[in-house]
Amino acid sequence: MKKLILLFSILSFSTGFTSCAQKKTDNSENKSKQQPLTKSATTMDTATFGAGCFWCVEAQFQLLDGVMSVTSGFSGGTVKNPAYREVCNGTTGHAEVCNIAYDPSKITYDELLAAFWKTHDPTQLNRQGNDEGTQYRSVIFYHNEKQKELAEKYKKELNESKAWPKPIVTEISPFTVFYKAEDYHQNYFNANGDAPYCHYVIQPKVEEFRKVFKAKLKH
Repeated sequence: MKKLILLFSILSFSTGFTSCAQKKTDNSENKSKQQPLTKSATTMDTATFGAGCFWCVEAQFQLLDGVMSVTSGFSGGTVKNPAYREVCNGTTGHAEVCNIAYDPSKITYDELLAAFWKTHDPTQLNRQGNDEGTQYRSVIFYHNEKQKELAEKYKKELNESKAWPKPIVTEISPFTVFYKAEDYHQNYFNANGDAPYCHYVIQPKVEEFRKVFKAKLKH
């Protein structure tokens, strides 16, 4: 990981797992609602990343200065308004993702990409640890050609630098639509910090993330 951080420093500036699917219980039959993007042309932009369990991804990106909001949901599939239970079946084509609204004057897309690579193991195909299925795939949904260019550039250079012993398998695809997950998935770690999954799985990831990106954290 030192290679990873060093490489990003030059260019622009994996842990144990318990099954996330086993911990998530859908107590609501309410369908997810399509989430419109509320983007300001001058002050806000959007990044959409999938890196396994969206609870973990959300908790880490919420820490970064310049990140205005993080919304957990689904993207990249073929079923409209999917519920969490449907996505868990692995038949909708959706990935668990986070829609990250950020202020580009405070944090760049390059820096968000650096955080993305740190949140998970991008060499695992359609899984993260014990969470297995296409819904847990490593994926970047780009919103414009610049985001696509940067994602492909860094993926290539990280592979060439041997930041991981195996090739990165992260999917890089155009963003189409984002469906917000049920309300109980939102702000999950902050609202359920005492839960065993949060304590044993998410907390260690958050602590490591704080160490690596301490210069970019909110005060």
